[in-house]
Amino acid sequence: MAQITKAHHTGISVRSMAESTKFYKELLGFEEAFSWNPQADYIGVLTGYPEVDLKATILKMPGVDVFLELLEYGNVEVKDIDHGNANPGIAHIAFFVDDVDAMYTILTDKGVKSVSKPVIPTIGPNKGGRAIYMIDPDGVRVELIQSSKSFGEYTGE
Repeated sequence: MAQITKAHHTGISVRSMAESTKFYKELLGFEEAFSWNPQADYIGVLTGYPEVDLKATILKMPGVDVFLELLEYGNVEVKDIDHGNANPGIAHIAFFVDDVDAMYTILTDKGVKSVSKPVIPTIGPNKGGRAIYMIDPDGVRVELIQSSKSFGEYTGE
């Protein structure tokens, strides 16, 4: 039976490659693996936009062998969407950090918006830690978690 073998990357469509790359590299510490503008017929077929001019920047996520792919779609109509957490199809990405409050201060001092101030989870795997949803330049929620447990370590207690 066919099966998933491991994570490869997470992709986010962005309005401005420069602004989003700056956010993830300079503010969150991602490392750029490469940038490219793939020119091949399969790109239009794969994305569903035959005339697309796709620009991509691949960033290595800190601490793992998984990548973030930022995608800027050219030659296609783009629409603003409501990134509210409850809207179907909206996703967020989450990362462990060693100090949520310090990261919150650093990011907000640089103009990054958040959904709220940092909170203390009172139940679940992050109980007693700290968490915050920051908002990237395109409205994507980036959850920062300070916790001693991962989901895989949680036993439901």
